[in-house]
Amino acid sequence: MNLTDRQKNAIAAAAIATALAIPAEGLHQYAYDDTGGILTVCRGHTGKDISARKKYSLAECDQFLNDDMKKAVEIVDNCVPGLPANVLGAFADITYNEGRTAACDTSRSTAARYLRAGMVKKACQELPKWNRANVGGKLVPLPGLTKRRAAEVAVCMEGLS
Repeated sequence: MNLTDRQKNAIAAAAIATALAIPAEGLHQYAYDDTGGILTVCRGHTGKDISARKKYSLAECDQFLNDDMKKAVEIVDNCVPGLPANVLGAFADITYNEGRTAACDTSRSTAARYLRAGMVKKACQELPKWNRANVGGKLVPLPGLTKRRAAEVAVCMEGLS
C-alpha cells in the first residue's frame, strides 16, 4: 500500500498528538467526571459509549485513544489542510482535549484565524490562552492545562522560522 504525503503527514501528526496527550491525560480504567463534569475514561475519552461501572482494558483504552486522535487530526486537517506534521499534531491535541474551536472556529479563536491566514507561528503562540476550564461555573486556569498548552507550543514551533 502506497500512502500519500497527506496520509503520511496525518500519521506523523497523530503520533505527535498522542505523545502530547498521554502524559497530560493519565490513565483511568474506570469512568470519572472530569473538572468540567464530563464523563471520561482511559486517556481522556468521552462519549456515549462509556459505561460508568465498567473497567476498561488497556487494549480498549489504546483503541479509544487511536480512534479519537485520528478524528482530531482529520478535523484539523479538514479545517486547515497542508499544515506541517508538528503543527497539525499540536492542534490535534488541543482539539482532542478541548474540541474543534481553537483550531477551526475563526469567529471564536484567534489561533484559528491565524492558521487560516497562514500565520502559523502566531497561531502556535495563541495556544496558551486555552488553559482554562469551567470549574463551579467559572472559567479558571488549570495548572495541568497550562503545562499541556506549553508542551503544544514547543512542539508547534519546532522548525518554524
